[in-house]
Amino acid sequence: MTETSCPGSPTLLSPWRRRCQWGATLLLLLIPWFHAGGNSLLRIDIPNLRLYFFGQTLRIEELYLVLIFSLLLTLGFLLMTMILGRVWCGWLCPQTTLSDLAEWFAVRLGLQKKKNQLKERSVQKFVLQLTYLFLAFLVSANLLWYFIEPRDFFAKLASGQLHYATWISLLLVALVIYLDLALIRRLMCSDFCPYGRFQTTLADQSTLTLHLPSEELDRCIECNSCVRVCPMEIDIRRGYQIECINCGRCLDACRQVMTKRNQPGLIRYTFGTTGEGVKTLLNLRTLLLSLATVVMIAILIFAVYQRPSASLKISVSHTVANRILKDGNRATFFNAWVNNRSSKKAIYRIEARQTDNGNPFVLKGQTRRLVLEAGENLRIDFVLVTPVPKDKIEVEFILLNQTSDELAITAAYIK
Repeated sequence: MTETSCPGSPTLLSPWRRRCQWGATLLLLLIPWFHAGGNSLLRIDIPNLRLYFFGQTLRIEELYLVLIFSLLLTLGFLLMTMILGRVWCGWLCPQTTLSDLAEWFAVRLGLQKKKNQLKERSVQKFVLQLTYLFLAFLVSANLLWYFIEPRDFFAKLASGQLHYATWISLLLVALVIYLDLALIRRLMCSDFCPYGRFQTTLADQSTLTLHLPSEELDRCIECNSCVRVCPMEIDIRRGYQIECINCGRCLDACRQVMTKRNQPGLIRYTFGTTGEGVKTLLNLRTLLLSLATVVMIAILIFAVYQRPSASLKISVSHTVANRILKDGNRATFFNAWVNNRSSKKAIYRIEARQTDNGNPFVLKGQTRRLVLEAGENLRIDFVLVTPVPKDKIEVEFILLNQTSDELAITAAYIK
């Protein structure tokens, strides 16, 4: 996390922080535009109850994978917090990025900030509010792109065909973002965001901390540079404060001042405050949480690996009654849903057999050469022809691919 510009100049972290912020921002903006397997890289398709996830199409019955992935993200986030503290807040959090961007525009317009408020200059403030509105609608639209394919979103927006629920969501989210930019900004981090309070329960003597060591206080020249650049308007010389977001601006300011005196900066990142370094991470809490994260990764990999490439659902039709055929056999009408869970087009067929002895049954209807695109779900209707049973019998319906591999088996009873 260091960068050297030229001989004699201090090593600053701010260029790396900006790259992290812009990288994360561009990632959030661009992910909905990219496709894998013919679908969005990451999108929730509410009408069809599907989740497109990096080339995989997950239907609602497979959302247990999303639950496992969410648990993994939670454990990973907790582990990152325990090790890196509030580096997320200062380097990657969208709230911090939006606040930085809002204040950057204000500075370019000649406005000055004090106690999270901008000094009055009517024309500049009006232009700034318009900028905030643009950012608010961009962020709101970006959120909707994870539910509506972006090209469809803009096509429907241009033609006026956006659903009223989409318009309501767009306007409400944009309003919240605008109020955040115009009124709240850093107050979210210092007063409202629960993560800062939650982080204090996870931090220990091994957590990465931005601080001014007590042994360096004698070298402090009281220039107040660290205070002036702090976006949270705190004084790091007073020790650890919950409002600190570990952004490193005070570290850079101190280095720039002390370099002019041919001295190293006073403020630094350290794992813990006792000077033991990285080895402080070898503690029971960190090791247990790391182990839990690794176990969850293994569970997710196993679940994905064991996930069938197709699924078959069967139900007796409730709209068409059973019939006795001329040859004395009975026709039972079924509905079926075939889902291609793979990332490629596939061709399937359905067969039926009696469960206890494996004798095949005749199927009539659309049960052969079922062509499904990747992620497609197809409903079909067919007829099962069986002798009139004296008692209830169990029938297995088998979904097979072109190489006759049995991909899914579903049982049903007829009587």
